[in-house]
Amino acid sequence: MTASGGDTQHGIRRRNLARVLRTVAAQGPVSRPAVAARIGLTRAGVAPLVDELLRAGLLVETGRAAPSGRGRPGSELAVSDHGPAGIGAEIGVDHLAVCAVDLRGRIRARAATDAVNRHSDPGPVLRRLSALLAEVTAEIAAEGLWPAGLAVAVPGLVARGTTTVVHAPNLGWRAADLAPGLASVTAPGRDVRGIPLTVENEANLGALAELRLGGDGKGDGDGRPGPPPDFVHVSAEIGIGAAVVVDGQLLRGARGFAGELGHVPVYPDGHPCDCGGRGCLEQYAGERAVLRAGGLTPERSAAAHPGPGARIALLARRAADGDAPTVRALHEAGTALGIALAGAVNLLDPRAVVLGGALAGLAPWILPSLERELALRTAVAADPGRAGGPLVTVSRLGADGPLLGAAHAALQAVLDDPFASCASAHSPRS
Repeated sequence: MTASGGDTQHGIRRRNLARVLRTVAAQGPVSRPAVAARIGLTRAGVAPLVDELLRAGLLVETGRAAPSGRGRPGSELAVSDHGPAGIGAEIGVDHLAVCAVDLRGRIRARAATDAVNRHSDPGPVLRRLSALLAEVTAEIAAEGLWPAGLAVAVPGLVARGTTTVVHAPNLGWRAADLAPGLASVTAPGRDVRGIPLTVENEANLGALAELRLGGDGKGDGDGRPGPPPDFVHVSAEIGIGAAVVVDGQLLRGARGFAGELGHVPVYPDGHPCDCGGRGCLEQYAGERAVLRAGGLTPERSAAAHPGPGARIALLARRAADGDAPTVRALHEAGTALGIALAGAVNLLDPRAVVLGGALAGLAPWILPSLERELALRTAVAADPGRAGGPLVTVSRLGADGPLLGAAHAALQAVLDDPFASCASAHSPRS
């Protein structure tokens, strides 16, 4: 063994512990021999790893497994209902939300509130978010769970590797570090300041949720295949963002700003945008633009239909009823989206384009014009019947994608290094 780096005996053991835990979390209940076969180790090599995870309370034995081969049948393994939980939070323009997921991927607690966050100072917004975090962590503590990590989804640019929102136009935030504002959050017997904090663009977290959960919705196991390893995920509510996934990994860019689809100019001499440019996609396919084009006043609509998804539901109802201005506005939004996405498709050659967020609820009226523009403007037509063209699909996660992606991202540290996370979580804190 080498004396340093990840190839030491200790490093290899930590990686193998993570492989066992991830396998059981993804496929359990599962027998020890099945775990060994799936990760390429011998049964004797897997046995002490399983015992260690059992002692740590991350795995449990569920009962006798079906006989397989020689010897006595063992017990099936599953991840524990207790122990670490990932805490996800979302700061939206008109709402705040928090949820906790356990190692099985189940939502164990959730809290949300309507909130007018547009042009609000970060301080009051983070105080309201902290109250929701305290509520959720108290609820999971009563069920024997502790927060292993916190990830916050925001509709803006986040400096890579930091907790600083560089610019969130629809919130009106610039250079806002979220870590100090969340420092006062506590859970029963545990200080949330001691757990890893991640701040991430909401579209990126929506794409990560699609990778983890998109195959079968919220983990219902219906066997639906997940997304391909190369896709563009488009997320929209008030604004429009995108995330690019290549070989199963997020393409972040040098500063972490990759995927700013909402500010790609689709009509260079068009409407002015809050970002300082003109003709940006958000001015034609964002929620406020579609409301205005459909004959509705955005401000009045927000007052009459507050909360996440309320205006989108209004647009969907009007379109389903055949309201001509609404149908026309959604057609124009799909055209603008198709123009913007054509550049991404030509440049990146993804296998699929996934519509998430609010767009998922408006897909029946957006997709026809979007797909037409892709067919006209891409080197290989976006035709599902052609092997080379990108398939346009609709996320089953919808508006929940960023929040679920945040919670699962917060749990990733446990899956990547089970005992480092457990040691940190159970250490005394002042």
